[in-house]
Amino acid sequence: MTSSYRITLLPGDGIGPEIMAVTVDVLKALGRQLDLSFEFQEALIGGAAIDETGEPLPQETLTRCQESDAVLLAAIGGYKWDTLPRQQRPETGLLGLRAGLGLFANLRPATILPQLIDASSLKREVVEGVDIMVVRELTGGIYFGTPKGVFATETGQKRGVNTMAYTDSEIDRIGKVAFETAQKRRGQLCSVDKANVLEVSQLWRDRITTLAANYPDVTLSHLYVDNAAMQLIRWPKQFDTIVTGNLFGDILSDAAAMLTGSIGMLPSASLGADGPGVYEPVHGSAPDIAGQDQANPLAQVLSAAMMLRYALDQPMAADRLEKAVTKVLDQGYRTGDIMADNMTRVGCKAMGDALLSALEG
Repeated sequence: MTSSYRITLLPGDGIGPEIMAVTVDVLKALGRQLDLSFEFQEALIGGAAIDETGEPLPQETLTRCQESDAVLLAAIGGYKWDTLPRQQRPETGLLGLRAGLGLFANLRPATILPQLIDASSLKREVVEGVDIMVVRELTGGIYFGTPKGVFATETGQKRGVNTMAYTDSEIDRIGKVAFETAQKRRGQLCSVDKANVLEVSQLWRDRITTLAANYPDVTLSHLYVDNAAMQLIRWPKQFDTIVTGNLFGDILSDAAAMLTGSIGMLPSASLGADGPGVYEPVHGSAPDIAGQDQANPLAQVLSAAMMLRYALDQPMAADRLEKAVTKVLDQGYRTGDIMADNMTRVGCKAMGDALLSALEG
């Protein structure tokens, strides 16, 4: 019997429409092979939405996303909108989407593909075999805590204030996602905080430690964030799953991404307690190469694989998509960002054609 899913597509800005087009073609081909039916509906977000409607997240877009089984997002932003007031910038639309869907957990894998190991700036023996999942809390912490703002003091100076705050329930729910993610991987979870100087981190550590009793099959460790950053570069293979707060996760997930040599290869998933999640590549909109058929669509395709695995419970389809990516890399196809000697340089569309051929094969 055919399994049917409603997917909202948010191509966004820059290279977004190009990489999304490749991903839709690949999903359609996969659907024909595995008797999966995808109902795709497109919606506006980011700069494209600003140009069309004057706001970065139209209510119609949020409603469509809320009524979907999953959301595929490509990329938002660009130089064109950088001078707008903060509330009208493309990035505000992304924050609104996360809030509107209740997305509190961000999953970002950093896996070294054997075909791209020499693209890393670190030595082969350091990065070979690295397979890390960073679980970042997404809707709390210093980005959302109050009070915040720039205030005038009694002495006439300006004082900038941001508040790092977490409740025990916010920590517990991201901790649950992290422990369950570690259970599906290698059973090791490292919680990253700054409990030696921050009270909010002490609460974080206490709650994560308490939760560990519910997951006897997961080995829990703790690191301070400064040491964790050092260890990611020194010996990344020690890590399996990392859980941390919004600010620390923002930084560490980007550091982990660069272990792989190209941010253009990395997918991510943002999940809530229920309802649809958002699946998107880690990279940005790359406006400098937009419309030139130079973009790397593989992170978007791998984001679709995460969607199949986590949102739609179609692990066979996810495996097949990931194997297609591996196959085209084995065949030597490379976009400019991952190009190496003796490889075949292709554009975005040609990489999509190679993926379709790999799926058929």
